[in-house]
Order: sequence, then C-alpha cells, then structure tokens
Amino acid sequence: MKWRGSRQSSNVEDRRGQGAQYSSAAAAPLALRLLPALVKTKVGRIVLVVGVVVVFGGKMLGVDVLPLLLGGGGVSNSASGGTELSAEQKEQAQFVSVVLADTEDTWHEIFAQLGKTYKEPTLVLFSGQVKSACGMASAAVGPFYCPGDQQLYIDLSFFHDLKTRYSAPGDFAQAYVIAHEVGHHVQTLLGISAEVHAAKRGKSEAASNALSVRQELQADCFAGLWGHAANVDRNILDPGDLEEALTAATAIGDDRLQKGAGREVVPDSFTHGSSAQRVRWFRAGFDSGDISVCDTFGAKNL
Repeated sequence: MKWRGSRQSSNVEDRRGQGAQYSSAAAAPLALRLLPALVKTKVGRIVLVVGVVVVFGGKMLGVDVLPLLLGGGGVSNSASGGTELSAEQKEQAQFVSVVLADTEDTWHEIFAQLGKTYKEPTLVLFSGQVKSACGMASAAVGPFYCPGDQQLYIDLSFFHDLKTRYSAPGDFAQAYVIAHEVGHHVQTLLGISAEVHAAKRGKSEAASNALSVRQELQADCFAGLWGHAANVDRNILDPGDLEEALTAATAIGDDRLQKGAGREVVPDSFTHGSSAQRVRWFRAGFDSGDISVCDTFGAKNL
C-alpha cells in the first residue's frame, strides 16, 4: 500500500503499554471536588501540604508523580506519560491511523450518497487487555468493535499472528482487518446491528449463529467497498495487495480455523463464515464498489 505521507486520522487513541484501566484524567475531577472538604480539617491541610511537597519534589527529580496521587496506576494514552514506544510501534500506529483516515473518506462519501451523515469511530490501540463498554477483553479475542461505545479495539500483536500463525502477511491484509471492524461500525450507524440483535432473541444457537455469519460477511463486503475506493478512487494499492487481503480472509474463515485447531468442521457452529464465503463477500464489495451488493441478509446463497 502507498500509505506513507497520507492523512492520519485524529480518532486513534493509543493505550499500548498501559496496565491501568482508569486514567489519572478521570480521577482529577474527583480530587478537585474533595479539596474544599480537605482544607477544612487539620489532617486534610497536612495531607495537602505533603502532597504539594511530593509533587514539586518529584518534578525537580524529573519524575511526574501527579498521576499516582490522583489515583491512576497508569495512563490512558501513551502520549501523556506512558511507556516509550519503539520506532516500529510508532510506525504501526501511523499505518493504522492512515488506514482509518482512508476509511473515513470512503464512508463519508457513501453515507452522503445515501443522504446520511457518517459519524467517525475511535480506534483504540491496546496491549494485553482493555476495558470497553462491552466489558474487559484480552488480546486473545483479536480485533473487535464495541457498539456500546462505538469504538474499535486492536492489539497490534494480532498483525504478527496474522503473518506468522495464519500465514497472511502484508499491509493490505492488516488494512482489511481494520476495514472489517469499521464495517461493524457502519452496521451500527445504519441500524443493522440492532436489527440482528433483536432477531436473535428466542432463536436457537444454530439460528443465532447463522445471523452472526450474515452480519460478519456483510462487514467483509463493507471492507471490500473501502478497498474498491482505495484502489480506484485513490490508487493507493500496490500489485499483490488484493491477494494479501484474500489470503487473510481465507486464513480466518471458520472452517479453516476449526481444521487448524484439529476440530471437526461444523457449519452450524460458524459465527463468521467459511473461508470461501469471506473471500466471496470481500470480492463482491471490492469489485463493485456498490453498497447494494452487500445485502447478505437477503442473499439466498452465501
């Protein structure tokens, strides 16, 4: 992909290297609210004086202890005092930011054609585990989208797994993963996710899984729509990029994953679709650039 030097999204929050679930910024308002009560007591005044001495003493030694005093064991954003990132990690963040920005351009245009306004999501980079409106999640779950806070979450170690464990290397393979999660955000904005959630009520596990498959394959098709725009409208794809995305789609098909785990392939247990289905629907969006072809819920055959 020709991504270097392109516009970066302002909607990326980098939490990598941060072990705490809460930021000192969240604790600061609480500390400020407690100040009036503290100054009314002798013990409170002593605590405040000691706190001021510790803060300024720490500053003189080059250590910022204010976040610790405000109740945060870590920082919610690496730019505000977290672990220093390596050059490679910084480049990864730049790549993700460029891809997200390009999806923003694509979906703003598509939504305008639909007479709607696109609301940009936030993409959160994390390492190890993260807290979202959907609960705590570890890197083991892979990239995910949480409709509760309309944010994408990615531990970039997944890209290493994509290359080594799933044999799907390449920057466009990684971009496909991001675009797929953005596709779920689009489904939320269009009300599709809520409809699927409602339709699952009272359904058997197999029937519920079947709806999940159609939702995931539509997200693949939406990712293909972005790929079409990136290729045709902005000409940022290199030769072989499409093949990288198709390899990734094949690698993370439910049938391929079940076989790789030494399990029997059970279609009723699929939640994302087979390798062939994921490739087919990504290609449908990529080849056409037409959102109307992404109606996986109305398709007789997936």
